[in-house]
Amino acid sequence: MIKKLAASIREYKIKAILTPILMIGEVSCECIIPMITAKLINSIEAGCGMDEIGKYGLLLILMALVSLMFGALAGITCATASAGFAKNLRHDLFYRIQGFSFSNIDRFSTASLVTRMTTDVTNVQMSFMMIIRTAVRAPLMLIFATVMGAVVGKKLALIFCCIIPLLGLGLGFVIYKAMPLFRAAFKRYDNLNNSIQENIKGMRVVKSFVREDHEKSKFTDASGAVADVFTKAEKFVAFNNPFMQTAVYTSMILLAVFTSYFVVSTGGTYLEVGTLASMLTYSMQILMSLMMLSMIFVMITISVESAKRIVEVLDEKSDIVQPENPVTAVKDGSIDFENVSFKYSAAAEVFALEDIDLSIKPGETVGIIGGTGSSKTTLVQLISRLYDVTQGSVKVGGVDVRAYDLNVLRDQVAVVLQKNVLFSGTIKENLRWGDPNASDEELVRICKLAQADEFVSSFPDGYDTYIEQGGSNVSGGQKQRLCIARALLKKPKILILDDSTSAVDTKTDALLRAAFKSEIPGTTKIIIAQRIASVQDADKIVVMDNGRIDAVGTHEELLKNNAIYSEVYYSQVKGGEDDA
Repeated sequence: MIKKLAASIREYKIKAILTPILMIGEVSCECIIPMITAKLINSIEAGCGMDEIGKYGLLLILMALVSLMFGALAGITCATASAGFAKNLRHDLFYRIQGFSFSNIDRFSTASLVTRMTTDVTNVQMSFMMIIRTAVRAPLMLIFATVMGAVVGKKLALIFCCIIPLLGLGLGFVIYKAMPLFRAAFKRYDNLNNSIQENIKGMRVVKSFVREDHEKSKFTDASGAVADVFTKAEKFVAFNNPFMQTAVYTSMILLAVFTSYFVVSTGGTYLEVGTLASMLTYSMQILMSLMMLSMIFVMITISVESAKRIVEVLDEKSDIVQPENPVTAVKDGSIDFENVSFKYSAAAEVFALEDIDLSIKPGETVGIIGGTGSSKTTLVQLISRLYDVTQGSVKVGGVDVRAYDLNVLRDQVAVVLQKNVLFSGTIKENLRWGDPNASDEELVRICKLAQADEFVSSFPDGYDTYIEQGGSNVSGGQKQRLCIARALLKKPKILILDDSTSAVDTKTDALLRAAFKSEIPGTTKIIIAQRIASVQDADKIVVMDNGRIDAVGTHEELLKNNAIYSEVYYSQVKGGEDDA
């Protein structure tokens, strides 16, 4: 796990290594200062002159400035290294997720991935910052101060030897109790983020069904669960601070008592007066170092679980990989499903698709209809290799899709999804996803074909109109037409419309189909639809039922010979006439 995370340090390695080196310089100076102070006090007691006092004073100022310089430089290098490490780690996570197949993404919820890229990365960043700075400073200070305490205070250093193990036991108890609670907290964080994400995405639905109270209750439960587990964990963590404070002040009292005793009883021959001041300083340094170590352990305890969750994503291998010698050109838009069966995971008991045999010629228009859950969308997702078949093969241009370079294959398959997605930016920027080099004139021409130019031109800023996140400032039908225009700009060999005209009227639907025939006659067009009118003129229509192909034929053939198709047709057409 550490090796996997360390790979994200990359160009910040030098600063990450330089930070602990600088900390050695800072700690060394801080541990020398009390010894110089002790000598100054002893010299004053012995009746030294101002020259000697000035010499010690200048030396103390010099040591303090050097310590400050080392500390400031360490702070700069530490901040740069930790922020850079977090940036690289988010980069690596994001790029890894981009390479996932749909089946990989199915294994992680969206809310969980968001938590891993934000909260979890921040926790790991904080731990990394502490490890390269505080985790170096605290042990060094502990060791140096203990050694210097033994040199200056002699037997008094035994007090440290008694206090340190007690503090270690207390810290171990805190970690033992708190770690399982922090581990449970992150799973509840995922639930909380999921509740927020669902509510914000479905805000219109929530309001239309007057379910605000229900959603508030869900959020309160999820938020309360996070609060409960963190409260339990913090109770144990809170125990650490008073325990450490008690140890600090107990050691100071013991040092004051025994130092005074040795100074008075021996007349300053065993220990001098300046020793008391230096030993109190060393005791504070030692015990503050232990308190820092306790904070580090608590932070690491929290971040270990975050690190595991991050590494889970980094270790996830995409189910879909590039072939060793990929095919880099798609000959045409022909599609062949040969004895295809598919299930979403190896553990699934039921196939989503089974025994699919279908041949589509280049340039054909193919309609696909079927009831909800008949796996229409799953079928077309196999074409662009968003999923890989479980059995059989899917061929495009006569070549198995698993043999193609992924970018080449997907660049020749344009998909207008059932849930249309527009991104933040202008209409022009969204359209140019289809062709980055398209001219303004080409954008207008394609939008006219997609029946989008009329409403785009009506906006005050026209094609420079800014689309809000998710396309919230355009209607469903407008969003669909913009997505169709974006797909047409791609000039693909295969165009898949996944129920992507459901929000437009029948007249616009007919105009769109006419545009497809005139603009991309050589492109294979697959139209998934609920309306018979959307596929009625197709070269062939595929009827899906429970993951199988029930029938293939033209509108007239299916109307005569297929019960499912004729039932849908009459329910939509004749049923409407009877009602009238």
